[in-house]
Amino acid sequence: MKISLRQIEIFLKVVESQNLTKVAHELGLSQSAVSMSIKELENIIGRKLFDRINKKLILNEIGRSFYQAVLPLFKKLSDIETEFQNSENKGNVRVGASTTIIDYLMPSIVCDYMGRYPNVKIDLKEGNTKDIVTLVKEGKIDMGFIEGEVEDSDIIKEVIGQDELVVVSANEELKGKNLKLKDIADYRWVLREKGSGTRNVFLNYIKSSGVKLNIFLELGHTESIKSLLLSKKPITCISKLAVHNELQNGDLFELDIKDFKCTRNFYAIYHKDKYKSELFNKLYDFSKEMIVSVMENRGCKGSC
Repeated sequence: MKISLRQIEIFLKVVESQNLTKVAHELGLSQSAVSMSIKELENIIGRKLFDRINKKLILNEIGRSFYQAVLPLFKKLSDIETEFQNSENKGNVRVGASTTIIDYLMPSIVCDYMGRYPNVKIDLKEGNTKDIVTLVKEGKIDMGFIEGEVEDSDIIKEVIGQDELVVVSANEELKGKNLKLKDIADYRWVLREKGSGTRNVFLNYIKSSGVKLNIFLELGHTESIKSLLLSKKPITCISKLAVHNELQNGDLFELDIKDFKCTRNFYAIYHKDKYKSELFNKLYDFSKEMIVSVMENRGCKGSC
């Protein structure tokens, strides 16, 4: 075999950044060395992999096919290398979680695990469901925990609990009233941004009703929505986990909407080609168990 792992690594880096200077800097090489590596790879294959357009290297049709073939192989080799560098109680794991889970579930889980195993470092990344799925697909995180649906042949998913979405407000004129969704459609609604699992589940749930909401603001973070609810008194649909304390102390209240029962699953996900080391399996199982435990303590359903 003439193709080297170093050539594949450089090729993948160039695909990602489309900038030889940046790749050279990241890998500690000269720009000419990076350029030469790409040329040698193309010579070995016997075909051009990139189009040179506006001083950028853009994958052509052959390059795209080659990329799809070598990326999972390179990821698996990288995972195997990590496995032999780590033990189940020592190493680095990259974890991603969507907003509700990272705000109200993951911090205590990560702190607890790292407290038990001080030689394990966990890199925690936040994003909406779409972001976390993308990071898993690109191999930038090892496992993810999401609150939205995902249908992707590259993704292995497992239901780890069920969350309830509730419509809440601090607007006293709505408190204690028996409502239909259409009765409050014209009020000011604030929802999460597009790509959010909470938003997608809620809007899909009410789609069949034909009700069009007055969405006057979209925000990227649940805590920002809660602050707005308390000060300006709009309406939102939000995870019951996220407003557990506010409902308990009466700062917010759940609206009584006829026939409204919106639930969604929480999922643990990872890439189908992910090499599952002992370190990966131990943290993955621990996180699932702890998420179920915390949800049950807050009145949510455990693993289905």
